[in-house]
Amino acid sequence: MTDRPALRRREPAVAPEASAASHLRFIRETMERTGTFTAVPGWGGVAMGATAFVAAAVAARQPTVADWLTVWTAEALVGLLIGAWATVLKARRGGAALLSGQGRKFLLGLLPALLVGVALTLAVYGYDLAPGTYAREAPLATVSRHLLPGVWLLTYGAGVLAAGAFSIRPVPLMGSLFMLLGALALLAPPAWGDAFMAAGFGGLHVVFGVLIARNHGG
Repeated sequence: MTDRPALRRREPAVAPEASAASHLRFIRETMERTGTFTAVPGWGGVAMGATAFVAAAVAARQPTVADWLTVWTAEALVGLLIGAWATVLKARRGGAALLSGQGRKFLLGLLPALLVGVALTLAVYGYDLAPGTYAREAPLATVSRHLLPGVWLLTYGAGVLAAGAFSIRPVPLMGSLFMLLGALALLAPPAWGDAFMAAGFGGLHVVFGVLIARNHGG
């Protein structure tokens, strides 16, 4: 009895268009996983810095820690909206994905530090609201005005530094400088807090925003 040759399974035919689309999708997904997130806004960062300068000038004139915190909370929301809007616009122009690949890693690197900053803000301000504190009698000497500028600069810088591992080279450098300013702010007199905030959220955003806009697109 002779052995019959094994029958080969015939693979279903794939249309050339489908094969090409599959290859293109594979290449795009590979580039997203291994590339850098380039949708960091340049001119959007400059706009964030400009609003921070205004907020620092207004906050320095506030008579109570509650009013001071209100100014900086409003500035944080304005800066967040400007940054998010500018990032979405730049991502659309460049075809970068925000919720997958390096864009997702960038956001996941940034958000935890920002959430830590929110938690520490609530804890520090809650201490000032406790009975027996002097939040209204001596606003420049409160725990909030002493600690929060440094805390905000440090946590924001830590988030930017972590996110910058998946982004263009200026981003982690900017995060490191934010952290340096935050450490100095914690050691400085409370009355200098708004100046450090202006230097960080104003000056660093403007300087690096211009650098990013010129070298990596607006």
